[in-house]
Amino acid sequence: MTLGSSSSLPDPDLPSDLGSSLWQGCVEQLAQELPEQQFNTWIKPLHAVAAADLSKLTILVGNRFKLDWIRAQYAARISALVEQLNGQPITVELALAPREPVSRSSFSKITTESEILPERFQAPEEPMSTGFRSRLNSALTFASLVEGTANRMARAAAMHVASIPGQLYNPLFIYGGVGLGKTHLMHAVGNKLLEDRPDAKVLYIHAEQFVSDVVKAYQRKTFDEFKAHYHSLDLLLIDDVQFFANKERTQEEFFNAFEALLAKKSHIVMTSDTYPKGLNDIHERLISRFDSGLTVAIEPPELEMRVAILISKARSEGTEMPEEVAFFVAKNVRSNVRELEGALRKILAYSRFNQKEISIQLARDALRDLLSIQNRQISVENIQKTVADYYKIKVADMYSKKRPASIARPRQIAMYLAKELTQKSLPEIGELFGGRDHTTVLHAVRKITGERQQLSELNQQLHVLEQTLKG
Repeated sequence: MTLGSSSSLPDPDLPSDLGSSLWQGCVEQLAQELPEQQFNTWIKPLHAVAAADLSKLTILVGNRFKLDWIRAQYAARISALVEQLNGQPITVELALAPREPVSRSSFSKITTESEILPERFQAPEEPMSTGFRSRLNSALTFASLVEGTANRMARAAAMHVASIPGQLYNPLFIYGGVGLGKTHLMHAVGNKLLEDRPDAKVLYIHAEQFVSDVVKAYQRKTFDEFKAHYHSLDLLLIDDVQFFANKERTQEEFFNAFEALLAKKSHIVMTSDTYPKGLNDIHERLISRFDSGLTVAIEPPELEMRVAILISKARSEGTEMPEEVAFFVAKNVRSNVRELEGALRKILAYSRFNQKEISIQLARDALRDLLSIQNRQISVENIQKTVADYYKIKVADMYSKKRPASIARPRQIAMYLAKELTQKSLPEIGELFGGRDHTTVLHAVRKITGERQQLSELNQQLHVLEQTLKG
């Protein structure tokens, strides 16, 4: 793929090693611009070959997946840097590297340790050299995950598991709503382990695929092969275990795999939409196993984290999002990372289509439908009614001066949700709750925020209420 076009040829009297220096300078600049893990994963393993007359620079990439990813994420910046360093236009191409190691005579400074890409950089779709497929997405790493209060504990636990598998926190059970980064964390664990131990047997799988594998083994009478496959793993990453509900044979086989893996000190990481004891129609003995390691929640991202995610995601798309725009979007898109990414894509597309700079007004125009639906659906009145119905109290109790726990608690939860899900100020919320002072609302918000992080049952209740309100 051509990234740039050649309109003139370099001076033939230039030193013969200018191509090497050109690529070296580009790599050094990217090392300063990119996070270390991104640089080491995507840029450092690359080779470059220059035409004799410097009319073209060809960058060799290890496989098709990497080529597509580098083209999408880094091609424009590489092309711009090379042209800037060269001082005049130059054609830059991406090409698949030959299977044989690249000659060390070309750009030895860059490639002395990189002629053959390490296995940990292989595309998730490709089997490892042992013939084992991890199913990992190599782009989902700890480096590409934005950290915040909402995921700090889960991230720390996941990093510990990746560094010392089979020891503490086994199994690691991560739960939370959709689009909060559970799957990203699991892939990050797997990628980190393969980085440290390229020969490790790591498998990422969705629970539905495990069910499918059980069904196939049952139909084909190949349970020996099934067990040999799953029981031999060093790390099993299994997503959305709530899908095991009401599947008796699947639960039995997963229990057997669970026991076998723990016995050989392999590690298991699972995700779910709720905490273990909140899972329905799953055997008690399996739930007790889920709960025997470390259970940790991922919360919806707080405002500052949402802002950081937007700026980071925009940057990965080659665009700088002004901070004030990121704050505007983050204040209006509160639920999860997936919705943030969707909002960002709309804004970028709107900006490119209309050839306008990203601004608050442009974001407002791009997200007009989303903002309209949100403003229409989520009001303080709707929150009060939803919470009252959920806790089986009267809506009038939200405004009353009564203070028994059965009423005061739901009222505090409604105040918290009003602050989280609407643009109302504390005084405005207080007024809508029977003319209460803003300090009362602030106390409720702080109290529920603190307890949400400690009480899994409360967190689950709030998650249900939020999903109900968002439709």
